[in-house]
Amino acid sequence: MSRRRALAVLLVTAALVFALDHLVKWQVGAHLALDQEVPAGGAVTIHLIHNRGAAFGLFQGAQLLFLGVAVLVSGYILLAGHRFAGGALTQVILGLILGGSAANAVDRVAQGYVIDYVDLHRWPVFNLADACIVVGILAAVLTFGRASASGHPS
Repeated sequence: MSRRRALAVLLVTAALVFALDHLVKWQVGAHLALDQEVPAGGAVTIHLIHNRGAAFGLFQGAQLLFLGVAVLVSGYILLAGHRFAGGALTQVILGLILGGSAANAVDRVAQGYVIDYVDLHRWPVFNLADACIVVGILAAVLTFGRASASGHPS
């Protein structure tokens, strides 16, 4: 895959994650009051909270640290990500991380918090951006780790 096409796949994936995450956050914020949960008592609910911590509500109050990490990760992915070997899957994985990081970073700057809404009741409340970051990191570890172990670039 050419570097130009790799960059396009990365950016399109990131833009889709960013747009979908903000669309859902906007809808949840427009239709629920803070701390409201629907359906009440369901196994999986939409539960509006304002998260001032990291993914899944961890490390409350370290906004500047999270913003700095998001900027560093996003910058690295934008500058180097399209140069990684491995084709479209690698670029989609990096796009998930970039889109999720950018979406939550924009929320932190614009609002001072991130809107979280997916409540599984056995896990902290999270959002689509958090899920994309976590899935992207896990996929990167599995994909890139396997390539490193085999001695072949991904």
